[in-house]
Amino acid sequence: MLDLHDVAELAATNGHLAIISTVRADGTVQASLVNAGVSTHPTTGRTVLALVAAGRVKLANLRARPNTTLTFHHRWNWITVEGTAELAGPDDTTLGLRPDELTALLRTIFTDAGGTHDDWPTYDRTMAQQRRAAVLVQPTRIYSN
Repeated sequence: MLDLHDVAELAATNGHLAIISTVRADGTVQASLVNAGVSTHPTTGRTVLALVAAGRVKLANLRARPNTTLTFHHRWNWITVEGTAELAGPDDTTLGLRPDELTALLRTIFTDAGGTHDDWPTYDRTMAQQRRAAVLVQPTRIYSN
């Protein structure tokens, strides 16, 4: 049975790149390329799939319809995670994170998704200016080829 450990292994082979699919109001699928990784939920402590998201459409879709799918691949090997997303950001406060906790969460997710940064204060300002949000996906199904 596959789990998030398997996802982390495959994600590391391809720069943590994944296609995320969300559902628009009209029922069609919106997809985009993101960096995602395995992280820890800030309030439950559970292991989740996480990414830092921008994009008005993607976040609006996830707010209204939190079911999402992410697929990672390396060559012909792939793994898909279906789950329910929770958001944490300046416009998404249901997790009750303080501003410093949100800053730390965004940094953690960025590094869990393979990112590095030489200037964290600049990163923090950019995340705040762009109103980026943490997307925390609790898996309901993981499958592969």
